[in-house]
Amino acid sequence: MTRLLALLALLLPLPLFAAEDTPEPPMTLERLDAIIRALDPEAQTNGSMWQLTVNEVTVLIVTDESADRMRAITPVRKAEEVTPEEMTRLMQANFDSALDARYAIARDVLWSAFIHPLKPLEKNQLISGIGQVVNLAQSYGTLYSGGALQYGDGDSGALQRALIDDLLSKGEEI
Repeated sequence: MTRLLALLALLLPLPLFAAEDTPEPPMTLERLDAIIRALDPEAQTNGSMWQLTVNEVTVLIVTDESADRMRAITPVRKAEEVTPEEMTRLMQANFDSALDARYAIARDVLWSAFIHPLKPLEKNQLISGIGQVVNLAQSYGTLYSGGALQYGDGDSGALQRALIDDLLSKGEEI
């Protein structure tokens, strides 16, 4: 058991979020807009919903200030095309490899989604969540992974981690 815990400790990624002396201000729609535009200057908005492109994937950010919620989502495929075996794999991924993003079904579509309360959302949580949504959509049918943690020697973990690192570096400009 001790060897297993030591191995897991080696496999865990370094913390994404360094402790800061001053807490971040509450997330507002204006602050959310600035972060999104740092990730994609071409992002479009109506003031409470954004559409941006990350790694050639269209991501929608939907907010509800009165409910203090936000979600970053992208469609993966039609829900009717998901086989029972794939559904089992999706639920397994939601438990271990999807991380903070999740697979979800709504309006007959399988989505990759990151859902979080709006006000306490921190900049790097948002950026990482968007990266995980993209990784989850792109790894559907293969790794079913949010990308921040992979087991094994494949290339996917490094590529998926690179996407999140790239997004985090863009967010440092804000």
